[in-house]
Amino acid sequence: MRRLAQLVAVGAGRLSRLAGRGGGTSLPGVVLLRLRPRAAEELAERLTRGSIVVSATNGKTTTARLIRSVLDDQGLAVVANSAGANLIGGITSALLAADDGADLGLFEVDEAALPAVADQLRPRVVVLMNLFRDQLDRYGELETLVARWRTMIATFDERTTLVLNADDPAVAVLGVDHPRVLCFGVDDRAVDRGHVSHAADSTHCPRCDTALVYDLVTIAHQGHWRCPNCGLARPTPDLVATGVQLDGLAGVALEVGPPDGSTRHVEVALPGLHNVYNVLAAMAVATALDLDPDRAAHAIAGTRAAFGRAERVEIDGRTLVLLLAKNPAGANENIRTVLLDPDPVHVLVMLNDRTADGRDVSWIWDVDHEPLFDRLADLVVAGDRAEDLALRFRYGGLATDRIRVHREPGRALDELVARTPVGGTAYVLPTYTAMLDLRAELVRRGAAQAFWEDR
Repeated sequence: MRRLAQLVAVGAGRLSRLAGRGGGTSLPGVVLLRLRPRAAEELAERLTRGSIVVSATNGKTTTARLIRSVLDDQGLAVVANSAGANLIGGITSALLAADDGADLGLFEVDEAALPAVADQLRPRVVVLMNLFRDQLDRYGELETLVARWRTMIATFDERTTLVLNADDPAVAVLGVDHPRVLCFGVDDRAVDRGHVSHAADSTHCPRCDTALVYDLVTIAHQGHWRCPNCGLARPTPDLVATGVQLDGLAGVALEVGPPDGSTRHVEVALPGLHNVYNVLAAMAVATALDLDPDRAAHAIAGTRAAFGRAERVEIDGRTLVLLLAKNPAGANENIRTVLLDPDPVHVLVMLNDRTADGRDVSWIWDVDHEPLFDRLADLVVAGDRAEDLALRFRYGGLATDRIRVHREPGRALDELVARTPVGGTAYVLPTYTAMLDLRAELVRRGAAQAFWEDR
Protein backbone atom coordinates (compact mmCIF):
# COMPACT_ATOMS: atom_id res chain seq x y z
CA MET A 1 0.00 0.00 0.00
CA ARG A 2 2.86 2.41 0.83
CA ARG A 3 4.54 1.73 -2.51
CA LEU A 4 1.31 2.24 -4.46
CA ALA A 5 0.71 5.60 -2.76
CA GLN A 6 4.24 6.71 -3.66
CA LEU A 7 3.77 5.73 -7.31
CA VAL A 8 0.52 7.75 -7.50
CA ALA A 9 2.28 10.78 -5.96
CA VAL A 10 5.24 10.56 -8.36
CA GLY A 11 2.85 10.33 -11.28
CA ALA A 12 1.07 13.50 -10.14
CA GLY A 13 4.36 15.36 -10.17
CA ARG A 14 5.18 14.20 -13.69
CA LEU A 15 1.78 15.29 -14.94
CA SER A 16 2.28 18.71 -13.33
CA ARG A 17 5.53 19.22 -15.22
CA LEU A 18 4.11 17.91 -18.51
CA ALA A 19 1.15 20.26 -18.18
CA GLY A 20 3.46 23.21 -17.58
CA ARG A 21 1.91 23.86 -14.18
CA GLY A 22 5.24 23.97 -12.33
CA GLY A 23 8.16 21.81 -11.38
CA GLY A 24 6.26 19.30 -9.31
CA THR A 25 8.17 20.39 -6.22
CA SER A 26 5.16 20.23 -3.89
CA LEU A 27 2.32 18.33 -5.57
CA PRO A 28 3.75 14.80 -5.15
CA GLY A 29 4.15 15.36 -1.43
CA VAL A 30 0.70 16.89 -1.07
CA VAL A 31 -0.85 13.89 -2.84
CA LEU A 32 1.17 11.40 -0.82
CA LEU A 33 0.26 13.04 2.48
CA ARG A 34 -3.42 12.78 1.56
CA LEU A 35 -2.96 9.05 1.06
CA ARG A 36 -0.56 8.52 3.96
CA PRO A 37 -0.60 11.39 6.51
CA ARG A 38 2.70 10.28 8.14
CA ALA A 39 4.48 9.84 4.79
CA ALA A 40 7.30 12.28 5.62
CA GLU A 41 8.08 10.30 8.76
CA GLU A 42 8.05 7.03 6.83
CA LEU A 43 10.39 8.35 4.15
CA ALA A 44 12.72 9.98 6.68
CA GLU A 45 13.33 6.61 8.33
CA ARG A 46 15.85 5.92 5.55
CA LEU A 47 18.03 8.84 6.65
CA THR A 48 20.59 7.16 8.90
CA ARG A 49 22.16 10.51 9.85
CA GLY A 50 18.85 12.23 10.51
CA SER A 51 17.78 15.67 9.31
CA ILE A 52 18.75 19.31 9.63
CA VAL A 53 15.97 21.88 9.42
CA VAL A 54 16.48 25.63 8.96
CA SER A 55 13.78 28.18 9.70
CA ALA A 56 13.65 31.98 9.85
CA THR A 57 11.72 34.91 8.49
CA ASN A 58 14.72 36.01 6.42
CA GLY A 59 17.73 34.04 5.19
CA LYS A 60 16.66 30.41 5.43
CA THR A 61 17.10 29.67 1.71
CA THR A 62 20.61 31.14 1.57
CA THR A 63 21.63 29.51 4.85
CA ALA A 64 20.39 26.10 3.69
CA ARG A 65 22.39 26.58 0.52
CA LEU A 66 25.56 27.39 2.49
CA ILE A 67 25.04 24.33 4.70
CA ARG A 68 24.52 22.20 1.59
CA SER A 69 27.93 23.31 0.28
CA VAL A 70 29.51 22.24 3.56
CA LEU A 71 27.80 18.84 3.54
CA ASP A 72 28.61 18.16 -0.12
CA ASP A 73 32.26 18.99 0.51
CA GLN A 74 32.28 16.37 3.27
CA GLY A 75 31.03 13.76 0.80
CA LEU A 76 27.71 13.29 2.58
CA ALA A 77 24.73 11.99 0.58
CA VAL A 78 22.13 14.71 1.11
CA VAL A 79 18.46 15.07 0.23
CA ALA A 80 17.20 18.66 0.26
CA ASN A 81 14.30 20.84 -0.90
CA SER A 82 16.69 22.93 -3.00
CA ALA A 83 13.95 24.51 -5.09
CA GLY A 84 12.51 26.17 -1.99
CA ALA A 85 9.22 24.29 -1.53
CA ASN A 86 9.33 24.66 2.24
CA LEU A 87 5.95 23.43 3.47
CA ILE A 88 5.36 19.84 4.54
CA GLY A 89 4.25 18.92 0.99
CA GLY A 90 7.47 20.19 -0.56
CA ILE A 91 9.62 18.44 2.01
CA THR A 92 7.73 15.19 1.50
CA SER A 93 8.25 15.60 -2.26
CA ALA A 94 11.99 16.00 -1.75
CA LEU A 95 12.11 12.87 0.42
CA LEU A 96 10.06 10.96 -2.15
CA ALA A 97 12.47 11.93 -4.95
CA ALA A 98 15.60 11.14 -2.94
CA ASP A 99 18.01 8.42 -3.98
CA ASP A 100 18.07 5.38 -1.73
CA GLY A 101 21.67 6.27 -0.91
CA ALA A 102 20.81 9.60 0.76
CA ASP A 103 21.58 9.45 4.45
CA LEU A 104 21.12 13.06 5.64
CA GLY A 105 18.22 15.46 5.12
CA LEU A 106 18.60 19.23 4.84
CA PHE A 107 15.39 21.26 4.66
CA GLU A 108 14.54 24.93 4.81
CA VAL A 109 11.15 25.15 6.49
CA ASP A 110 8.45 27.80 6.59
CA GLU A 111 8.14 29.30 10.06
CA ALA A 112 4.50 28.35 10.59
CA ALA A 113 5.01 24.88 9.08
CA LEU A 114 8.02 24.05 11.24
CA PRO A 115 6.19 22.35 14.15
CA ALA A 116 4.36 19.94 11.81
CA VAL A 117 7.57 19.19 9.89
CA ALA A 118 9.56 18.62 13.08
CA ASP A 119 6.83 16.30 14.39
CA GLN A 120 7.42 13.98 11.43
CA LEU A 121 11.17 14.34 10.91
CA ARG A 122 12.32 14.50 14.56
CA PRO A 123 15.36 16.47 13.33
CA ARG A 124 18.89 16.04 14.55
CA VAL A 125 19.68 19.78 14.22
CA VAL A 126 17.19 22.66 14.26
CA VAL A 127 18.50 26.05 13.11
CA LEU A 128 16.38 29.04 14.19
CA MET A 129 17.81 32.27 12.83
CA ASN A 130 15.44 35.22 13.25
CA LEU A 131 11.82 36.31 13.47
CA PHE A 132 10.57 39.50 11.84
CA ARG A 133 7.08 40.80 11.18
CA ASP A 134 5.94 39.09 7.97
CA GLN A 135 2.61 38.02 6.45
CA LEU A 136 0.58 39.09 9.47
CA ASP A 137 -2.60 37.87 7.80
CA ARG A 138 -1.16 34.34 7.79
CA TYR A 139 1.23 34.11 10.76
CA GLY A 140 -0.33 36.58 13.18
CA GLU A 141 1.96 38.54 15.48
CA LEU A 142 5.46 37.29 16.22
CA GLU A 143 4.40 36.13 19.66
CA THR A 144 2.17 33.53 17.97
CA LEU A 145 5.12 31.98 16.13
CA VAL A 146 7.33 32.14 19.23
CA ALA A 147 4.68 30.27 21.24
CA ARG A 148 4.41 27.56 18.55
CA TRP A 149 8.18 27.16 18.40
CA ARG A 150 8.43 26.98 22.20
CA THR A 151 5.80 24.24 22.33
CA MET A 152 7.63 22.36 19.56
CA ILE A 153 10.99 22.58 21.33
CA ALA A 154 9.45 21.15 24.51
CA THR A 155 8.85 17.91 22.58
CA PHE A 156 12.51 17.51 21.58
CA ASP A 157 14.79 15.20 23.55
CA GLU A 158 18.50 15.67 24.26
CA ARG A 159 19.46 14.20 20.89
CA THR A 160 18.26 17.33 19.07
CA THR A 161 20.70 20.24 18.89
CA LEU A 162 19.25 23.74 18.69
CA VAL A 163 21.34 26.24 16.72
CA LEU A 164 20.07 29.70 17.74
CA ASN A 165 20.80 33.31 16.89
CA ALA A 166 21.84 34.87 20.20
CA ASP A 167 21.32 38.37 18.78
CA ASP A 168 17.56 37.95 18.23
CA PRO A 169 15.80 38.16 21.63
CA ALA A 170 12.75 36.18 20.51
CA VAL A 171 14.91 33.33 19.21
CA ALA A 172 17.67 33.28 21.83
CA VAL A 173 15.36 32.63 24.77
CA LEU A 174 13.92 29.50 23.14
CA GLY A 175 16.95 27.51 24.22
CA VAL A 176 16.77 28.29 27.94
CA ASP A 177 15.43 24.88 29.00
CA HIS A 178 16.89 22.70 26.24
CA PRO A 179 19.98 20.58 27.05
CA ARG A 180 21.78 20.93 23.67
CA VAL A 181 22.06 24.49 22.40
CA LEU A 182 24.67 26.17 20.21
CA CYS A 183 24.37 29.95 19.83
CA PHE A 184 25.93 32.32 17.32
CA GLY A 185 26.15 36.11 17.10
CA VAL A 186 28.05 39.13 15.80
CA ASP A 187 30.78 40.59 18.04
CA ASP A 188 32.12 43.43 15.93
CA ARG A 189 31.55 47.05 16.90
CA ALA A 190 32.55 48.19 13.43
CA VAL A 191 29.08 47.14 12.18
CA ASP A 192 27.16 48.77 15.06
CA ARG A 193 24.32 50.84 13.61
CA GLY A 194 23.96 52.80 16.83
CA HIS A 195 20.22 52.57 17.35
CA VAL A 196 17.29 50.24 16.85
CA SER A 197 15.41 51.07 13.65
CA HIS A 198 11.74 52.07 13.67
CA ALA A 199 10.94 48.84 11.78
CA ALA A 200 12.32 46.65 14.58
CA ASP A 201 9.99 44.08 16.12
CA SER A 202 11.19 42.19 19.23
CA THR A 203 12.30 45.18 21.30
CA HIS A 204 10.78 44.19 24.64
CA CYS A 205 11.96 41.59 27.13
CA PRO A 206 10.53 38.14 26.39
CA ARG A 207 10.26 37.53 30.13
CA CYS A 208 8.89 40.75 31.67
CA ASP A 209 8.00 42.94 28.66
CA THR A 210 10.30 45.79 29.68
CA ALA A 211 11.87 47.75 26.82
CA LEU A 212 15.26 46.22 26.01
CA VAL A 213 18.53 48.15 26.15
CA TYR A 214 21.08 47.61 23.36
CA ASP A 215 24.85 47.88 23.62
CA LEU A 216 25.26 47.08 19.91
CA VAL A 217 22.71 47.00 17.08
CA THR A 218 23.13 45.06 13.85
CA ILE A 219 19.88 44.49 11.90
CA ALA A 220 16.48 45.73 13.13
CA HIS A 221 16.09 44.37 16.70
CA GLN A 222 19.17 42.11 16.55
CA GLY A 223 22.28 42.88 18.56
CA HIS A 224 23.66 42.85 22.10
CA TRP A 225 20.44 43.18 24.06
CA ARG A 226 19.62 43.13 27.78
CA CYS A 227 16.67 43.80 30.04
CA PRO A 228 17.28 46.53 32.65
CA ASN A 229 14.44 45.19 34.81
CA CYS A 230 14.76 41.39 35.18
CA GLY A 231 18.36 40.95 33.98
CA LEU A 232 17.60 38.65 31.03
CA ALA A 233 20.32 39.22 28.42
CA ARG A 234 21.81 37.97 25.20
CA PRO A 235 23.42 34.59 25.92
CA THR A 236 27.15 34.31 25.37
CA PRO A 237 27.49 32.85 21.86
CA ASP A 238 29.48 29.69 21.20
CA LEU A 239 30.46 31.07 17.79
CA VAL A 240 30.94 34.74 16.90
CA ALA A 241 31.76 36.85 13.87
CA THR A 242 34.56 39.38 14.24
CA GLY A 243 36.63 41.33 11.73
CA VAL A 244 33.57 41.77 9.52
CA GLN A 245 34.29 43.32 6.12
CA LEU A 246 31.39 44.39 3.92
CA ASP A 247 33.02 44.46 0.50
CA GLY A 248 30.27 46.29 -1.32
CA LEU A 249 28.36 44.14 -3.77
CA ALA A 250 31.29 41.73 -4.06
CA GLY A 251 30.40 39.97 -0.79
CA VAL A 252 31.44 39.72 2.84
CA ALA A 253 34.43 38.46 4.80
CA LEU A 254 34.60 37.64 8.50
CA GLU A 255 36.48 35.76 11.17
CA VAL A 256 34.47 32.96 12.81
CA GLY A 257 35.27 31.16 16.04
CA PRO A 258 34.52 30.96 19.76
CA PRO A 259 34.68 34.30 21.63
CA ASP A 260 38.05 33.51 23.23
CA GLY A 261 39.46 30.96 20.78
CA SER A 262 41.06 30.60 17.38
CA THR A 263 39.12 31.85 14.35
CA ARG A 264 38.72 30.88 10.71
CA HIS A 265 38.63 33.39 7.89
CA VAL A 266 35.47 33.01 5.80
CA GLU A 267 34.58 34.79 2.59
CA VAL A 268 31.51 34.50 0.40
CA ALA A 269 30.30 36.34 -2.68
CA LEU A 270 27.01 37.34 -1.04
CA PRO A 271 26.66 41.01 -0.05
CA GLY A 272 25.32 42.63 3.11
CA LEU A 273 25.41 42.22 6.87
CA HIS A 274 22.50 39.79 6.75
CA ASN A 275 24.75 37.31 4.96
CA VAL A 276 27.21 37.47 7.85
CA TYR A 277 24.45 35.89 9.96
CA ASN A 278 23.78 33.30 7.26
CA VAL A 279 27.46 32.33 7.17
CA LEU A 280 27.57 32.16 10.98
CA ALA A 281 24.57 29.82 11.03
CA ALA A 282 26.18 27.52 8.46
CA MET A 283 29.45 27.41 10.40
CA ALA A 284 27.48 26.69 13.58
CA VAL A 285 25.85 23.69 11.91
CA ALA A 286 29.31 22.43 10.93
CA THR A 287 30.28 22.73 14.59
CA ALA A 288 27.12 20.93 15.73
CA LEU A 289 27.94 18.06 13.36
CA ASP A 290 31.60 18.04 14.42
CA LEU A 291 32.78 18.76 10.86
CA ASP A 292 36.17 20.24 10.02
CA PRO A 293 35.82 24.06 10.29
CA ASP A 294 38.55 24.84 7.75
CA ARG A 295 36.87 22.67 5.13
CA ALA A 296 33.52 24.23 6.03
CA ALA A 297 34.91 27.74 5.50
CA HIS A 298 36.38 26.73 2.15
CA ALA A 299 33.11 25.17 1.00
CA ILE A 300 31.12 28.26 1.99
CA ALA A 301 33.45 30.46 -0.05
CA GLY A 302 32.42 28.65 -3.23
CA THR A 303 28.66 28.99 -2.71
CA ARG A 304 26.72 31.00 -5.25
CA ALA A 305 23.48 32.86 -4.62
CA ALA A 306 20.14 31.06 -4.53
CA PHE A 307 17.50 32.20 -7.00
CA GLY A 308 16.29 35.70 -6.14
CA ARG A 309 18.70 36.14 -3.20
CA ALA A 310 21.42 38.41 -4.63
CA GLU A 311 21.20 36.27 -7.76
CA ARG A 312 22.79 37.81 -10.85
CA VAL A 313 21.19 37.39 -14.26
CA GLU A 314 22.70 38.60 -17.54
CA ILE A 315 20.26 39.99 -20.10
CA ASP A 316 20.90 42.05 -23.23
CA GLY A 317 24.35 43.11 -22.03
CA ARG A 318 23.14 44.21 -18.60
CA THR A 319 23.37 42.55 -15.18
CA LEU A 320 20.25 42.21 -13.05
CA VAL A 321 20.70 41.66 -9.31
CA LEU A 322 17.57 40.07 -7.78
CA LEU A 323 17.01 40.82 -4.10
CA LEU A 324 13.87 39.25 -2.62
CA ALA A 325 12.13 41.84 -0.41
CA LYS A 326 9.05 40.65 1.46
CA ASN A 327 8.99 42.45 4.81
CA PRO A 328 10.33 45.72 6.29
CA ALA A 329 13.51 44.26 7.84
CA GLY A 330 14.50 42.37 4.70
CA ALA A 331 13.63 45.24 2.36
CA ASN A 332 15.69 47.69 4.43
CA GLU A 333 18.72 45.41 4.25
CA ASN A 334 18.29 45.06 0.50
CA ILE A 335 18.15 48.83 0.11
CA ARG A 336 21.40 49.08 2.08
CA THR A 337 22.86 46.48 -0.28
CA VAL A 338 21.79 48.47 -3.36
CA LEU A 339 23.35 51.61 -1.89
CA LEU A 340 26.73 49.85 -1.74
CA ASP A 341 26.90 50.54 -5.48
CA PRO A 342 28.83 53.83 -5.85
CA ASP A 343 27.05 54.74 -9.11
CA PRO A 344 23.51 56.05 -9.70
CA VAL A 345 21.22 53.03 -9.41
CA HIS A 346 18.57 51.65 -11.75
CA VAL A 347 15.86 49.97 -9.65
CA LEU A 348 12.72 47.92 -10.26
CA VAL A 349 10.50 47.33 -7.20
CA MET A 350 7.74 44.72 -7.58
CA LEU A 351 4.82 44.17 -5.20
CA ASN A 352 2.22 41.38 -5.30
CA ASP A 353 -0.36 40.52 -2.67
CA ARG A 354 -1.01 36.87 -3.41
CA THR A 355 -1.23 34.19 -0.72
CA ALA A 356 2.52 33.49 -0.65
CA ASP A 357 3.27 37.22 -0.29
CA GLY A 358 0.64 38.05 2.31
CA ARG A 359 -2.53 39.92 1.38
CA ASP A 360 -1.72 42.89 3.61
CA VAL A 361 0.74 45.24 1.85
CA SER A 362 0.73 47.96 4.52
CA TRP A 363 4.29 46.88 5.42
CA ILE A 364 5.66 48.90 2.51
CA TRP A 365 5.07 52.06 4.58
CA ASP A 366 7.59 50.80 7.15
CA VAL A 367 10.35 50.33 4.57
CA ASP A 368 13.02 53.05 4.45
CA HIS A 369 12.88 53.76 0.72
CA GLU A 370 13.95 57.39 1.11
CA PRO A 371 17.75 56.78 1.20
CA LEU A 372 17.40 55.58 -2.41
CA PHE A 373 15.94 58.82 -3.72
CA ASP A 374 19.13 60.84 -4.15
CA ARG A 375 20.87 57.87 -5.76
CA LEU A 376 18.20 56.83 -8.26
CA ALA A 377 18.96 56.98 -11.95
CA ASP A 378 15.63 55.30 -12.71
CA LEU A 379 12.75 53.79 -10.74
CA VAL A 380 10.22 51.35 -12.17
CA VAL A 381 7.44 49.88 -10.04
CA ALA A 382 5.49 46.80 -11.09
CA GLY A 383 3.29 43.94 -9.91
CA ASP A 384 -0.32 43.48 -8.89
CA ARG A 385 -0.03 46.40 -6.44
CA ALA A 386 2.24 48.64 -8.51
CA GLU A 387 0.04 51.66 -7.85
CA ASP A 388 0.43 51.19 -4.08
CA LEU A 389 4.20 51.30 -4.52
CA ALA A 390 3.95 54.43 -6.66
CA LEU A 391 1.84 56.09 -3.95
CA ARG A 392 4.37 55.06 -1.28
CA PHE A 393 7.25 56.60 -3.24
CA ARG A 394 5.24 59.74 -4.00
CA TYR A 395 4.34 60.26 -0.34
CA GLY A 396 8.01 59.72 0.50
CA GLY A 397 8.83 62.78 -1.58
CA LEU A 398 9.84 61.35 -4.96
CA ALA A 399 8.49 63.38 -7.88
CA THR A 400 5.77 61.66 -9.89
CA ASP A 401 7.65 62.06 -13.16
CA ARG A 402 10.50 59.94 -11.74
CA ILE A 403 8.22 56.93 -11.12
CA ARG A 404 7.38 54.61 -14.01
CA VAL A 405 4.49 52.22 -13.41
CA HIS A 406 4.00 48.90 -15.22
CA ARG A 407 1.87 46.17 -13.69
CA GLU A 408 3.04 43.53 -16.17
CA PRO A 409 6.54 42.14 -15.41
CA GLY A 410 7.57 41.85 -19.06
CA ARG A 411 6.93 45.54 -19.75
CA ALA A 412 8.62 46.55 -16.50
CA LEU A 413 11.65 44.47 -17.43
CA ASP A 414 11.78 46.05 -20.89
CA GLU A 415 11.72 49.53 -19.36
CA LEU A 416 14.41 48.70 -16.80
CA VAL A 417 16.71 47.14 -19.39
CA ALA A 418 16.21 49.99 -21.85
CA ARG A 419 17.14 52.58 -19.23
CA THR A 420 20.19 50.71 -17.94
CA PRO A 421 23.35 51.33 -20.00
CA VAL A 422 24.95 48.35 -21.73
CA GLY A 423 27.46 46.86 -19.30
CA GLY A 424 25.59 48.37 -16.35
CA THR A 425 23.81 46.86 -13.36
CA ALA A 426 20.16 47.14 -12.38
CA TYR A 427 18.50 46.00 -9.16
CA VAL A 428 15.17 44.22 -8.76
CA LEU A 429 13.45 44.15 -5.35
CA PRO A 430 10.41 41.84 -5.71
CA THR A 431 8.08 40.12 -3.30
CA TYR A 432 8.01 36.33 -3.57
CA THR A 433 5.41 35.73 -6.27
CA ALA A 434 6.57 38.84 -8.14
CA MET A 435 10.02 37.28 -8.21
CA LEU A 436 8.54 34.09 -9.67
CA ASP A 437 6.70 36.15 -12.29
CA LEU A 438 9.90 37.97 -13.24
CA ARG A 439 11.97 34.80 -13.36
CA ALA A 440 9.33 33.14 -15.56
CA GLU A 441 9.81 36.04 -17.97
CA LEU A 442 13.60 35.68 -17.75
CA VAL A 443 13.29 31.94 -18.44
CA ARG A 444 11.07 32.67 -21.44
CA ARG A 445 13.78 34.98 -22.78
CA GLY A 446 16.52 32.42 -22.15
CA ALA A 447 18.27 34.52 -19.49
CA ALA A 448 17.64 32.16 -16.53
CA GLN A 449 16.69 28.59 -15.77
CA ALA A 450 13.48 27.51 -14.06
CA PHE A 451 13.79 27.85 -10.29
CA TRP A 452 13.07 24.16 -9.65
CA GLU A 453 16.14 23.29 -11.74
CA ASP A 454 18.37 25.36 -9.44
CA ARG A 455 20.57 22.99 -7.45
